[in-house]
Amino acid sequence: MRKPVRAASALLAGVLATGLAVINAGPAHAADPTTMTSGFYADPDNSALRWTNANPGDGRAAAIRTSIANTPAARWFGNWSGDIAAATGAYVGRADAYDKLPILVAYNIPNRDICAGHSGGGAGSRAAYDAWIAAFASGIGSRPAVVVLEPDALGHESCMTAGQIAERNAMLKNAIAQFKAKAPNAWVYLDAGNPGWIDASTMARQLAAAGVSGARGFALNVSNYFTADQNTSYGNAVNSALSSYGYTKPFVVDTSRNGSGSNGQWCNPAGRRIGTPSQRGGGAEMLLWIKIPGESDGNCGVGSGSSAGQFLPEVAYKMIYGY
Repeated sequence: MRKPVRAASALLAGVLATGLAVINAGPAHAADPTTMTSGFYADPDNSALRWTNANPGDGRAAAIRTSIANTPAARWFGNWSGDIAAATGAYVGRADAYDKLPILVAYNIPNRDICAGHSGGGAGSRAAYDAWIAAFASGIGSRPAVVVLEPDALGHESCMTAGQIAERNAMLKNAIAQFKAKAPNAWVYLDAGNPGWIDASTMARQLAAAGVSGARGFALNVSNYFTADQNTSYGNAVNSALSSYGYTKPFVVDTSRNGSGSNGQWCNPAGRRIGTPSQRGGGAEMLLWIKIPGESDGNCGVGSGSSAGQFLPEVAYKMIYGY
């Protein structure tokens, strides 16, 4: 982690420049973790890199290593991660040692993927989830990080009862509070689906009910294929609707697999292409690789016979070239 002096100096300069206008600002958030680090962290144990290391003689390996395996992307954490505080702590610790910014995905809410079922599971109860997410945040501690909170959690409300929705919102609000208290230099983005799923006004209402006001912002297109421009338009529409609640929020976009846009299918569609590598800006606050290209969405599409998260080298290779 870089010394916080520069970030503090920039903050002071901003306060002096804006004068009393700072009184009207929204609730305080973490120091900018992108200024505390020297770029995004490339996970040295991602699925694409493990495959290329195990198959150095494969004709696809060099392209997959160069175009996918070495590109900074998110690490997903869930009920497979063991001691979650130790897992997140080790991960952000390695990133911090290289002065890089890690991207983490929290994916363990009860009844995860309740509509589709390909990635079903999650914590067994609200109490279990509350303990898990508190430990997740504690593992990060004061080190800089970006966290995408619970992909699909709001998008799947159509498959839930009113009671389940209320309980899920309570868990998400608590999760956001845990990060604010235990991981003060992490920017947390609550997942908000994608442009082809739920209309912007409905998503704004769901985000507000789930406590997005306390998060840094919201995340779009996780594990999907819509272009950055489509997501920017959608994100701006969500913010227009959020303004009726008294605030707007920054948003990030998953660009890992959106290089040729969406063909209307979400589960391992053919002909997709990798997109813009992780960076700041690009229409959103950040464009991020959240889903590793080549990791299966489930037993469907060109991933027939696979399980969610399984690395498929042929799918990855074709995504590099868009066929």
